[in-house]
Amino acid sequence: MSKTTFRKTLSANDVGSTGGHQGGVLIPKAETELLEFLPPLDPGVKNPNAWLNCVDENLVPQRFKFRYYNNKLHDDGGTRNEYRVTYMTAWLRSVGAKEGDTFEISGKQGGREYFVRVIPATINDIRSDESVRIKLRGWNRVH
Repeated sequence: MSKTTFRKTLSANDVGSTGGHQGGVLIPKAETELLEFLPPLDPGVKNPNAWLNCVDENLVPQRFKFRYYNNKLHDDGGTRNEYRVTYMTAWLRSVGAKEGDTFEISGKQGGREYFVRVIPATINDIRSDESVRIKLRGWNRVH
């Protein structure tokens, strides 16, 4: 089996620097390849979830939760219909993740353990004499 890797540029919400409450890193439903890489979740169950057993670049075990918030499908007046990886905030803070850094998750297709790391943004990405525009890039598969 070959290794599969996905990356996401972290937003201010992802790293908790906005002061708002966000329930984890969003995985858009259109990211079908990434959703197939992660454990299957049954949409017939309200808010199904699965633990992701991960190892970070320091070989420290981490546990994140992959969750499908789907009360829109199950409750009158429900509004949520989205996938998220939660239980990440403490780890992101411990590794010093900042807005603009990249979160990476990799593993073998169908495997039960994932490797995670944060790749710092390079200093060349931001010039002090220019205004900064954040481009939301979402998830990308690394080939």
